[in-house]
Amino acid sequence: MKFSVFTVMLPDLTPEEAVQELQVAGYEGVEWRVTHIPEERRREPYSFWGNNLCTLAPSMADAHRARSLVEAAGLATPNLGFYIAVGDLAATEEAMRFAQVAGAPQMRVGVGSLDGGSYAERFAAACTYLAEVEALARRYDVRALVEIHHGSICPSASLAHRLVSHYDPQAIGVIYDPGNMVYEGFEDYRIGVELLGPYLAHVHVKNGAFTRPEGGGVWTPTAAPLEDGVVDFSRLFAALRAGGYDGWVSVEDFSAARPSRETLRHDIAFLRDALAEAN
Repeated sequence: MKFSVFTVMLPDLTPEEAVQELQVAGYEGVEWRVTHIPEERRREPYSFWGNNLCTLAPSMADAHRARSLVEAAGLATPNLGFYIAVGDLAATEEAMRFAQVAGAPQMRVGVGSLDGGSYAERFAAACTYLAEVEALARRYDVRALVEIHHGSICPSASLAHRLVSHYDPQAIGVIYDPGNMVYEGFEDYRIGVELLGPYLAHVHVKNGAFTRPEGGGVWTPTAAPLEDGVVDFSRLFAALRAGGYDGWVSVEDFSAARPSRETLRHDIAFLRDALAEAN
């Protein structure tokens, strides 16, 4: 397995600074966050989903920039993190052109949530969309990935598999995210890995924990450092190994427990130890 970083977790680093830090820390790849940032947000303090310096614009200029930075640093681009709404085929095709130029073999697409409809309705809409995405993926030779994510119609491996099993696994795959499954959709890692089989295309790692409200009640999930949360990384890596996965593991540490540069060094050391323990 090879380690990369999804740049959403580096809001105070420019892309140029990020690739240098990744190279020094020993990562092998970078997963770019690609989206528009409104000008009014650029005046805000740095944050993961607000004023994030380590975000590329969905333009051909930034696609070339991404490729140049990665090649100069001796890294790879295993995946791209776009924010594409279900049914937006124009944005999907633009993203695939971006991926081609940037040298990325995979990119994320959306599957939708339950907002404004039933699960059956949202599932049908996602199926209709992914059928079109499958054709685009074949045309551009860029694999489209759906992410296991809380708040979506795919919060677990089984629900993701239910959706993607209609399609060619060479064109449509799944991002396995045990950190998101802390919030919603937890299943035993081995079950999820075995079920996804050829659809398991990429892995995101983060951690989460639950906070008990004063006086009791419903516990609240929150981001946590990799080493201190619900996810058992040694068990996760053992399940991935048992399932034959030897691809990319991309870090998404949203705990803000340490400064960005320190987080990069700490997390790769922690993950290497967990991988060694699993082996």
